[in-house]
Amino acid sequence: MTIDVHMPLSEATIRRALGEFSITVGERQVLLIQKYMTILQRWNEKLNLTAIRDPLEILYRHFCESMFAAVAVPIASGRIADVGSGAGFPGIPLKILCPDIDLFLVESNIKKGTFLAEVLRELELTNARVLISRYEELFEELAPLDYVCCRAIGEFAGFLGWAACDRLEAQHALLWIGGRDLNEVLRAPNWEWGEAIPVPKSLQRYVLVGTKSAQK
Repeated sequence: MTIDVHMPLSEATIRRALGEFSITVGERQVLLIQKYMTILQRWNEKLNLTAIRDPLEILYRHFCESMFAAVAVPIASGRIADVGSGAGFPGIPLKILCPDIDLFLVESNIKKGTFLAEVLRELELTNARVLISRYEELFEELAPLDYVCCRAIGEFAGFLGWAACDRLEAQHALLWIGGRDLNEVLRAPNWEWGEAIPVPKSLQRYVLVGTKSAQK
């Protein structure tokens, strides 16, 4: 089946894909996903937000994988920082699925930060804000955090060291991670890790949750 990249995916397609990840959404959430995808595709023509162009693959790789964390982890509410947010994944899909969370999108690239602010405005998402900054420079602006999460950090040692610092007051780290990086993260000091949860429809991709150690 050929999908027109300029047409929003149908409600049935979205519900079916999310259902494969054990995710249930309401009508408004479907509409927000459709609108977000339309904005993403429009901006992607001038700003390289994601290398994935196929709408169905965007749905699975970005939306379903992001929202899957709310199935694996109890994050229906609380303060969450999405670090290196880029095109808004996983933060914005989590906000769509769990509207009660207080969301911070941390992105150092000004153009991407502008895109994120536009998405929040057009989707009319409240209790969500963009911080255009390197994450290493943010502390009291975010603290205290229930979860600090990332899906696109290539160097974990620095990120996890920052996330564990007392000034940030982060209780948990939530990662989307490939199998080849798993051992590196599990050896990181200051964190106690739960079991790696396989992401459906993926090859060696996991959701991993860590709790900050009581003693560092």
